[in-house]
Amino acid sequence: MWGKTIRLASSGLFILAALSVFAGCSTTIPKSALAMNPQTVEDRQLQTRRFDTTNEAEILSACAALLQDLGFGIDESETRLGLIVATKERDATDAGQVLGAVMMAVLFGVSTPVDDYQKIRASVVTRPVGGRINVRVTFQRAVWNTSGQISRLERLDEPGMYQAFFERLSKAVFLEAHEI
Repeated sequence: MWGKTIRLASSGLFILAALSVFAGCSTTIPKSALAMNPQTVEDRQLQTRRFDTTNEAEILSACAALLQDLGFGIDESETRLGLIVATKERDATDAGQVLGAVMMAVLFGVSTPVDDYQKIRASVVTRPVGGRINVRVTFQRAVWNTSGQISRLERLDEPGMYQAFFERLSKAVFLEAHEI
Protein backbone atom coordinates (compact mmCIF):
# COMPACT_ATOMS: atom_id res chain seq x y z
CA MET A 1 0.00 0.00 0.00
CA TRP A 2 2.78 2.42 0.96
CA GLY A 3 4.71 1.54 -2.22
CA LYS A 4 1.69 2.41 -4.36
CA THR A 5 1.22 5.74 -2.54
CA ILE A 6 4.91 6.60 -2.92
CA ARG A 7 4.80 5.76 -6.64
CA LEU A 8 1.72 7.96 -7.15
CA ALA A 9 3.33 10.82 -5.22
CA SER A 10 6.62 10.51 -7.09
CA SER A 11 4.86 10.42 -10.49
CA GLY A 12 2.84 13.47 -9.46
CA LEU A 13 6.08 15.26 -8.56
CA PHE A 14 7.60 14.21 -11.88
CA ILE A 15 4.65 15.60 -13.83
CA LEU A 16 4.75 18.84 -11.80
CA ALA A 17 8.50 19.18 -12.43
CA ALA A 18 8.07 18.51 -16.16
CA LEU A 19 5.30 21.09 -16.44
CA SER A 20 7.40 23.71 -14.65
CA VAL A 21 10.32 23.04 -17.02
CA PHE A 22 8.09 23.42 -20.08
CA ALA A 23 6.46 26.55 -18.66
CA GLY A 24 9.92 28.05 -18.13
CA CYS A 25 10.82 27.34 -21.77
CA SER A 26 7.94 29.26 -23.27
CA THR A 27 9.16 32.58 -24.58
CA THR A 28 7.65 35.17 -26.82
CA ILE A 29 9.31 36.35 -29.99
CA PRO A 30 10.07 40.06 -29.87
CA LYS A 31 8.20 42.08 -32.50
CA SER A 32 11.48 43.51 -33.80
CA ALA A 33 12.87 40.02 -34.56
CA LEU A 34 11.15 39.84 -37.95
CA ALA A 35 11.61 43.50 -38.87
CA MET A 36 13.87 44.38 -41.79
CA ASN A 37 16.65 46.79 -40.92
CA PRO A 38 19.01 48.68 -43.26
CA GLN A 39 21.77 46.08 -42.71
CA THR A 40 19.43 43.29 -43.83
CA VAL A 41 18.71 45.12 -47.08
CA GLU A 42 22.45 45.65 -47.70
CA ASP A 43 23.16 41.97 -46.99
CA ARG A 44 20.47 40.84 -49.42
CA GLN A 45 21.85 43.12 -52.13
CA LEU A 46 25.31 41.64 -51.61
CA GLN A 47 23.99 38.05 -51.65
CA THR A 48 21.54 38.31 -54.57
CA ARG A 49 21.85 38.72 -58.34
CA ARG A 50 19.22 38.66 -61.07
CA PHE A 51 19.77 36.68 -64.27
CA ASP A 52 17.89 37.36 -67.51
CA THR A 53 16.58 33.88 -68.12
CA THR A 54 13.54 31.82 -67.25
CA ASN A 55 15.42 28.51 -67.20
CA GLU A 56 15.76 27.91 -63.46
CA ALA A 57 17.11 24.37 -63.98
CA GLU A 58 19.98 25.78 -66.06
CA ILE A 59 20.83 28.31 -63.34
CA LEU A 60 20.76 25.62 -60.65
CA SER A 61 22.97 23.36 -62.76
CA ALA A 62 25.49 26.19 -63.20
CA CYS A 63 25.40 26.92 -59.44
CA ALA A 64 26.02 23.26 -58.57
CA ALA A 65 28.91 23.02 -61.04
CA LEU A 66 30.44 26.25 -59.72
CA LEU A 67 30.20 25.10 -56.10
CA GLN A 68 31.89 21.84 -57.02
CA ASP A 69 34.62 23.76 -58.86
CA LEU A 70 35.14 25.75 -55.65
CA GLY A 71 35.70 22.52 -53.70
CA PHE A 72 32.24 22.12 -52.18
CA GLY A 73 30.41 18.83 -52.02
CA ILE A 74 26.68 19.01 -52.72
CA ASP A 75 24.78 17.94 -49.58
CA GLU A 76 21.23 18.70 -50.68
CA SER A 77 19.65 19.71 -53.93
CA GLU A 78 15.97 20.25 -54.60
CA THR A 79 15.34 21.65 -58.06
CA ARG A 80 11.59 22.06 -57.58
CA LEU A 81 12.29 24.37 -54.64
CA GLY A 82 15.32 26.04 -56.21
CA LEU A 83 17.69 25.01 -53.41
CA ILE A 84 21.27 23.78 -53.21
CA VAL A 85 23.22 23.26 -49.97
CA ALA A 86 26.91 22.42 -50.15
CA THR A 87 29.81 22.16 -47.69
CA LYS A 88 33.56 21.92 -47.69
CA GLU A 89 35.94 21.20 -44.85
CA ARG A 90 39.16 23.16 -44.45
CA ASP A 91 41.98 23.63 -41.97
CA ALA A 92 41.36 26.47 -39.51
CA THR A 93 44.72 26.51 -37.74
CA ASP A 94 45.88 30.03 -36.95
CA ALA A 95 49.61 30.44 -36.25
CA GLY A 96 48.94 33.31 -33.80
CA GLN A 97 46.51 31.17 -31.82
CA VAL A 98 48.96 28.27 -31.71
CA LEU A 99 51.75 30.58 -30.54
CA GLY A 100 49.50 31.96 -27.80
CA ALA A 101 48.57 28.43 -26.67
CA VAL A 102 52.25 27.44 -26.54
CA MET A 103 53.06 30.56 -24.49
CA MET A 104 50.21 29.76 -22.05
CA ALA A 105 51.49 26.19 -21.72
CA VAL A 106 55.10 27.28 -21.11
CA LEU A 107 54.32 30.16 -18.74
CA PHE A 108 51.38 28.77 -16.79
CA GLY A 109 51.26 25.05 -17.56
CA VAL A 110 47.76 25.47 -18.99
CA SER A 111 46.58 23.65 -22.10
CA THR A 112 44.50 25.95 -24.29
CA PRO A 113 42.51 24.58 -27.23
CA VAL A 114 43.07 26.28 -30.59
CA ASP A 115 41.05 26.29 -33.80
CA ASP A 116 41.54 23.05 -35.70
CA TYR A 117 39.21 22.71 -38.70
CA GLN A 118 36.19 24.39 -40.20
CA LYS A 119 33.18 23.51 -42.30
CA ILE A 120 32.06 26.14 -44.74
CA ARG A 121 28.46 25.89 -45.90
CA ALA A 122 27.04 27.52 -49.02
CA SER A 123 23.30 27.81 -49.55
CA VAL A 124 21.89 28.79 -52.93
CA VAL A 125 18.23 29.69 -53.41
CA THR A 126 16.71 30.59 -56.75
CA ARG A 127 13.39 32.30 -57.35
CA PRO A 128 11.67 33.24 -60.61
CA VAL A 129 10.60 36.89 -60.63
CA GLY A 130 9.02 38.52 -63.66
CA GLY A 131 10.74 36.58 -66.44
CA ARG A 132 14.07 36.49 -64.60
CA ILE A 133 15.70 34.32 -61.97
CA ASN A 134 16.93 35.75 -58.68
CA VAL A 135 19.86 33.82 -57.21
CA ARG A 136 20.79 34.29 -53.56
CA VAL A 137 23.85 32.66 -52.04
CA THR A 138 24.95 32.74 -48.41
CA PHE A 139 28.11 31.40 -46.83
CA GLN A 140 28.51 30.37 -43.19
CA ARG A 141 31.20 28.55 -41.29
CA ALA A 142 31.56 26.53 -38.12
CA VAL A 143 35.01 26.23 -36.56
CA TRP A 144 35.97 23.35 -34.26
CA ASN A 145 38.87 23.54 -31.82
CA THR A 146 41.35 20.87 -30.79
CA SER A 147 39.00 19.83 -27.97
CA GLY A 148 36.35 18.92 -30.53
CA GLN A 149 34.09 21.84 -29.52
CA ILE A 150 32.62 24.47 -31.81
CA SER A 151 34.57 27.64 -31.11
CA ARG A 152 32.84 29.85 -33.69
CA LEU A 153 29.69 29.96 -35.79
CA GLU A 154 29.57 32.87 -38.17
CA ARG A 155 28.17 34.18 -41.40
CA LEU A 156 30.79 35.02 -43.99
CA ASP A 157 29.98 38.43 -45.40
CA GLU A 158 33.09 39.58 -47.22
CA PRO A 159 31.85 41.48 -50.31
CA GLY A 160 34.72 40.20 -52.47
CA MET A 161 33.69 36.60 -51.89
CA TYR A 162 30.15 37.26 -53.13
CA GLN A 163 31.32 39.36 -56.09
CA ALA A 164 33.73 36.61 -57.15
CA PHE A 165 31.01 33.97 -56.82
CA PHE A 166 28.58 35.90 -59.00
CA GLU A 167 31.23 36.78 -61.60
CA ARG A 168 32.07 33.10 -61.98
CA LEU A 169 28.38 32.19 -61.99
CA SER A 170 27.71 34.69 -64.80
CA LYS A 171 30.44 33.05 -66.87
CA ALA A 172 29.11 29.57 -66.04
CA VAL A 173 25.55 30.56 -67.01
CA PHE A 174 26.85 31.97 -70.31
CA LEU A 175 28.80 28.78 -71.03
CA GLU A 176 25.85 26.59 -70.05
CA ALA A 177 23.44 28.60 -72.24
CA HIS A 178 25.75 28.31 -75.23
CA GLU A 179 26.65 24.67 -74.47
CA ILE A 180 30.35 25.46 -74.39
